[in-house]
Amino acid sequence: MIRVLLVDDSEVTLQVLQRIFEKEPDIMVIGRAKNGNEAINLTSRLTPDIITMDINMPGLDGFVTTRKIMENTPVPIIIVSGIDDLDEIRASFHAVEAGALAVYRKPPAIDDPAFEDAAAELILAIRTYSEVKVIKRRSRHLPPKIPSTEPVLPPEKISKDIRVIVLGASTGGPQVVQEILMNLPSDFSLPMVLVQHMSPGFIEGLGLWLFESTGFKTCIPSEGDHLMPGVLYIAPDGKHTGITEDLRIIFSNDNPEHNLRPSVSYLFRTAALNIGNRVAGVLLTGMGRDGADELLLIRQKGGLTIIQDRESSFVYGMPGAAESLSAAMYSLSPKRISSILTSLSEGS
Repeated sequence: MIRVLLVDDSEVTLQVLQRIFEKEPDIMVIGRAKNGNEAINLTSRLTPDIITMDINMPGLDGFVTTRKIMENTPVPIIIVSGIDDLDEIRASFHAVEAGALAVYRKPPAIDDPAFEDAAAELILAIRTYSEVKVIKRRSRHLPPKIPSTEPVLPPEKISKDIRVIVLGASTGGPQVVQEILMNLPSDFSLPMVLVQHMSPGFIEGLGLWLFESTGFKTCIPSEGDHLMPGVLYIAPDGKHTGITEDLRIIFSNDNPEHNLRPSVSYLFRTAALNIGNRVAGVLLTGMGRDGADELLLIRQKGGLTIIQDRESSFVYGMPGAAESLSAAMYSLSPKRISSILTSLSEGS
C-alpha cells in the first residue's frame, strides 16, 4: 500500500486528488495539509511514502516546504501545480532543485474531457516515484562540500567530428540535465536537442529554470529553426521533434511512440539517419525504453553513444534497456557526461 500525503491550500483540489487516489487499491491517502507548516508536521508524524505538493500556499510556499522536508525528513515529493501562471511553473522547478522529483499539472474539473488523462498521469506518478530512494538535502546555510573530482576520459578515445548532441530523459531528467549543463564551459560550441518526458504545460518553465540556474542558453524551437552553437533546444509539447541533414528542426504529428509524443526514439532516429557518425546520443534516467533501440542505431551509424550509469539514475529503465542492447559506448555519471561533451566541443 502506497501511503500518500496531499498538500494544497484549495479544498476543491484536495477533494479531486483524494477522489483520484481513493479508487486505486494500492494507494491510500493518509493525510491532507493546507499549508507548509501542516505539511511538515504531518510528514514527521505520519511518515508518508510520497507527498503531492502545491506551490502557491499561505505562509510557507511549496518550494520552502519541500526544502525543509528534504533537509529533515526526506520523502519522495512530486509538485502538482497550475500551468496558467509562468511564475508558478518556474517556482515548481525551483522546488525540483530543492529535492522534489517531478512536476505535474493539477487535474482539471472532473467533468473536463482532460480529467481522465490527468488522473492516470498522477496515479502512474505516485506508483513510480514512491519507490525512489531519496536522501537528505543539505541546508543552504551550511558550507558546501568540496566536489569530488572525476577523471576526464582521454580525448583520443572520443575524438569524433560531432555536429550535434541529442539527449533523451524521463523520470528525474530535469535535475540530471541541470547538472550536465552546470558542468559545461561557457564557450561550449555544439548545439544540443533534448526530449524530456514531462506533463504538458511545463516545457517553457523547464527551459527558463535551466537557463536561470545554469546560465546555459535554452530554446523551445519552431519548425525549420537552424541549430545554433551552444544552445539547448527542448522539444515542445505534443510534437515529435527531429533533426534534418542540414541541422534544422522538423516536427511530426505521427502516432506516439512508446505512448509518447514527443518521443526520444523519433529524435534519435532522425539524428542517426540524417547525420550518421557526426551525432552523439545521450540517454538519461527514465522509466521504460524510449530511445534505447534508436541509441543502438546511432552507434551502428558510427555515432557516439552514452548512457547515464545505474548509480546516478533515478530510474534505470531507459539506460538499462540501451545497455541490454549494447547500444552504449560509455556508461557515465552526469559529471563525466559533461566532461566527454566538453571534449567533443573542443574538438569541433
